[in-house]
Amino acid sequence: MGAILELEEVMGDFFAPAATDLVTGMAAEYKQARGWIKQVASFSESDVCKAVIGYFLDGNATDDRGRTSMSASAAQLFRRDGAVAALNAAYWQKALSLTDVYDAMPQDRRNQWNAQIRNPAGVRKHRDSKEWETPPLPDFEEETVRATLQGLLASRAKFLAERVDGIFRALSGEHVTNSPAAFGKRMIIAYLTDEYGYSRSDRVGYINDLRCVIAKFMGRDEPQWNSTSSIVGRARRERRGEWVTLDGGALRLRAYKCGTAHLEVHPDMAWRLNCVLAHLYPLAIPPEFRAKPKKKPKDFVMMGRPLPFAVIAVLEHLETAYNMGENTGPDAWRNKYRRVEIRNALQPRGGLGKGAVADKAERVIAYIGGVKTKNDSGGTYYAFEYDPREVIADIIASGCLPDQKAHQYYPTPANVAEAAIALAEIGPDHTCLEPSAGTGGLADLMPQDRTLCIEISKLHCKVLEAKGYSVVQGDFLRWDARLSDRIVMNPPFSEGRWQAHIEHAAGLLAAGGRLVAILPASARNKDVLPGWACEWSKIYANEFAGTSVDVVILVARRASAMEAA
Repeated sequence: MGAILELEEVMGDFFAPAATDLVTGMAAEYKQARGWIKQVASFSESDVCKAVIGYFLDGNATDDRGRTSMSASAAQLFRRDGAVAALNAAYWQKALSLTDVYDAMPQDRRNQWNAQIRNPAGVRKHRDSKEWETPPLPDFEEETVRATLQGLLASRAKFLAERVDGIFRALSGEHVTNSPAAFGKRMIIAYLTDEYGYSRSDRVGYINDLRCVIAKFMGRDEPQWNSTSSIVGRARRERRGEWVTLDGGALRLRAYKCGTAHLEVHPDMAWRLNCVLAHLYPLAIPPEFRAKPKKKPKDFVMMGRPLPFAVIAVLEHLETAYNMGENTGPDAWRNKYRRVEIRNALQPRGGLGKGAVADKAERVIAYIGGVKTKNDSGGTYYAFEYDPREVIADIIASGCLPDQKAHQYYPTPANVAEAAIALAEIGPDHTCLEPSAGTGGLADLMPQDRTLCIEISKLHCKVLEAKGYSVVQGDFLRWDARLSDRIVMNPPFSEGRWQAHIEHAAGLLAAGGRLVAILPASARNKDVLPGWACEWSKIYANEFAGTSVDVVILVARRASAMEAA
């Protein structure tokens, strides 16, 4: 009963309905096209056509096709059965596109459907067999189409169970890591690539199915049927053997050159998947796999609610931005202008659009440093101070930005940053440090070759590395590797954390060095670093977006060795 309730909890209305008038109209178009096929086929069987069709084929053959082969295929060209089969395939494909049912199909069903579309006349198991390996598509009759679509739309709960079952059956039987009884933490799936190294959609689709089921458990929208191919391809090419976090930490993937991928599912998700398996095979799934985890896993950190897949799809379609420049090349006589790539700039393919999805996507782009700009022709692109492609690829895979509240990340406003850097009085030989660097709001104003950034967020570290900074990923309060001449910082404020951060920073300041920290205004004129000579700036009111906090800048100076003596 628990497994059945679990199924009911995770299911919802996630299919777009098929419009009645569209099915009727398509059926009428199909009938008309089939009539024309009949007329053409009848004419091709006439004596006139038989006498002259070969001349048409021979006389109009292109250079890359021999006349002999064209003549030899004339008898096959107007076969009525082949044309009707192709017509059926085209119209069934159109009918399926009236709903989002293709996206929602389990990969096994999608494979079967694709096989029928590729072979609409059917494929027998062997030449003399009466059994079909791929059955032929039925004629596109309105009654048949309606019944098929209604059946698919009514099968959403069954689809979810089929997806889970299909994923489980697709796991590699050659690897003992995979449990034969249930989903475990570590799973292995093989044959994700063909002999040429290209992704096989019929296999990668099972990972996509897993992501779709997890999305239902999380209450998210679902990824499109082909959304996982680019992630697997990038993991295999650029992150081979490394764990790539997907979908807010619910899933991790590690791909290898041989086309095998290791998957790790969050224990909460594995339990839910096993509940669905138990619904399908109640006597086969051991009780221990159906029990909800009692302990929180230490090695799985859920990153919060991921972005909607609709927003991620917008990010997937960002491409290199161009301006139009004068063509000075040898083909200038033909094309007066040519496209000139804009460095570190991306533009949305087909435009960003309007509405909530576009607004959210634009906020994500701005969050990682993209500045909305117009190109020479009036189009929109987003300019960055670094190459953002790797950062965006990580967002697409994980679905997440760092949690602003958890990391206390509030980008430093430009005027406050400039004032802090001026107070630091950085000289030509000074080594510099920015703790809790975020995306480098302060570091951007410091000498890049002499500045070290400490940052806890993996995504922000990607941004900083792309900008060219030396970066250490980790908690600043646990870092004490070197002394610096200048430390400029915007520490987290909540629960008085800024006090611990400036005390730790003070211990990392070299003799004669300066510590400059942006602090809450309430700290002004307090003895925050006993024994230190401290100066305070004016109060900056309401400068941080999304907060009403007022800030002040502290300048603390450590005595030089000579002064200390």
